Amino acid sequence: MTRSDLAEAIFRRVGLSRLESAHLVEAVIEEVSGAILRGENVKLSSFGTFMQRSKRERVGRNPKTGVEATISPRKVLIFKASHIMRDRINNGRNDG
Repeated sequence: MTRSDLAEAIFRRVGLSRLESAHLVEAVIEEVSGAILRGENVKLSSFGTFMQRSKRERVGRNPKTGVEATISPRKVLIFKASHIMRDRINNGRNDG
């Protein structure tokens, strides 16, 4: 699903104009992104939680050559689905 797909779905279901729907999608993405960048967790009930996690420096290996290389410390984005979403996926339900 793309941003435009999401905006189109909002347009069809909510009745906002296409432009208003696109602005709404952008505003939500900006708000979620900003919170994650500030180091906050973003929890969307019945969907899941987005979290930022720090990874330490470590030694990795190039799978092609086998040569060891140092992987620098970095931050990664983690998504943990809620138990409700996991149940919906595992049971093949599409309630929304």
